Amino acid sequence: MELVDYLKKLSLLTGISGRENSVREYMKKEFEKYCESVEIDRFGNLIGRIGSGNKKLMIAAHMDEIGLMVKYIDDKGFLKFVKIGGINDQMLLNQKVIVHTEKGDYIGVLGSKPPHKMKGEEKNKLIKAENMFIDVGAKSREDAEKMGIEIGSWITFKTDFDVLANNRITCKAFDDRVGCAILLYLAKELSERKPDCEVYLVGTVQEEVGLKGARTSAFGIYPDMAFAVDVTICGDHPGISMEDAPVEMGKGPVFGIVDAAGRGLISHPDVVKLVKKAAEESGISVQYEVGDGGTTDATAIQLTKEGIPTGVISVPARYIHTPVEVIEISDLENTAKLFLKVIEKFTKN
Repeated sequence: MELVDYLKKLSLLTGISGRENSVREYMKKEFEKYCESVEIDRFGNLIGRIGSGNKKLMIAAHMDEIGLMVKYIDDKGFLKFVKIGGINDQMLLNQKVIVHTEKGDYIGVLGSKPPHKMKGEEKNKLIKAENMFIDVGAKSREDAEKMGIEIGSWITFKTDFDVLANNRITCKAFDDRVGCAILLYLAKELSERKPDCEVYLVGTVQEEVGLKGARTSAFGIYPDMAFAVDVTICGDHPGISMEDAPVEMGKGPVFGIVDAAGRGLISHPDVVKLVKKAAEESGISVQYEVGDGGTTDATAIQLTKEGIPTGVISVPARYIHTPVEVIEISDLENTAKLFLKVIEKFTKN
């Protein structure tokens, strides 16, 4: 399969933090075609190993996506929920969702008090998630329970994978099914190249709620060097400036030198040097980022045991943490190619 085919398949699968099963099972089947060993650790991380040698390189992408979880069912069958992962209340209202149960999946819509019935300043205020509910068509709590909906039922956003103009695509969960697609591509390519080191391709769990899977998987592998592969925010559209996010779609992969103003990752100098050499030798244009916002699995990986030299390479993306994330296909492809060169340089260092 091509990279975009992998991404389409992965982004349409469902799996919020702690419920990554469908993504993991699909990736496991693909890993088993190409990797020399495949395992699922006790925490739920998927680990594929390729190559042999005296050094270990870990490349991690998180399998989970943002979503919701049922916390209460009222007498009329409407569902109240909590947010799983970083979600802006503004993007929630009037979305279609899928409520997942052991009896099957149900479509629902996010509703709130009609604006026609709001008074004065109430109309101009942002509606908070706590004032929203999910309508699955149930007529009562008993009706919802017969459907299999219960406290703890998990919920994902319902959206399509669409192609936009100029080689751009949109769907939910590009954060971080983009990284997962790159892992599958690397597995396929490395199975033919047989790297002179052990490459561990890791699908991590529960990144969106605390970088949890990265911490436990890195502890078990304890690589000599590691990378997270993720998406990062663009500053090339209205509402944000390039000064705040100097990253553009179509300009290539992004190497994060620092994120969260140093509270997260500070890339090890050896990692910075390796990536710059790989970019130069491959001829791939790379954007460099020093950020003061969020962070990635790389932050947890670098703090494992005595410490691991770690970096993050990302695909530029618009509208992260919404059901309409957008990337450019060329950035996806060039990020994957850059990783191949990084692996090659790592084996020679």
